[in-house]
Amino acid sequence: MRFRLLILATVAALCAGFWWNWGQRTEFVLGGAMVNIGYRLQDRLPEYDLTHHHLSPQQVWDEFLGQNRLASSVRFYLPRSVMHPVVALVACMDGRLDTNEIVGDTRRFYYVLRTAGSVLSIKEEEMLELTVSNGVKVVVFTTHTDCAAEKAARDPAKRALYPQLAAAVDERKARFEEFLVRPAIKERIGKGELLVKWMDINTATERVEEHHEVTSH
Repeated sequence: MRFRLLILATVAALCAGFWWNWGQRTEFVLGGAMVNIGYRLQDRLPEYDLTHHHLSPQQVWDEFLGQNRLASSVRFYLPRSVMHPVVALVACMDGRLDTNEIVGDTRRFYYVLRTAGSVLSIKEEEMLELTVSNGVKVVVFTTHTDCAAEKAARDPAKRALYPQLAAAVDERKARFEEFLVRPAIKERIGKGELLVKWMDINTATERVEEHHEVTSH
């Protein structure tokens, strides 16, 4: 029933798009709708997923390679356009976050940096600075709800098991602020040539909102 409602909503959105602005905007909406339909079609087929408990690691690997061969063969015959990224997106490695869905765009306008808990190290700061020197105009640093790394940092038992991860989460804000004052980054921000934002992602909906610091009591 929910899938049918999704299809109806997609059709309604497309009709509205055609009515509102025929042309490129409609094509953009149509492309996004088709991608979402593809996601939902696959999500409903658990027999083709990789989570069956009876599968061995080798069987999971074989399925992964098989899926890659199929997908890459399509790409070979239907090559993608080459886009120059203008946005660098920092996101947690959590598998529930799909960067294509977050931005509603499958094109290659995005550098995507994924780390545990969205924690930056010096090499990640340098990588982001390199992307800026290559033309990135917006850096979006994100954290998300129900983050496993954050939970580990708050749990004394898990902190003992994963001390480096917990320490990194503790220092996450400091690393973000450290990135902001790197000379090249600070200069571009000051000239209005670069925008850096810290945003929070709702893991369930993937909606992005302004980050608000959470204080413990």
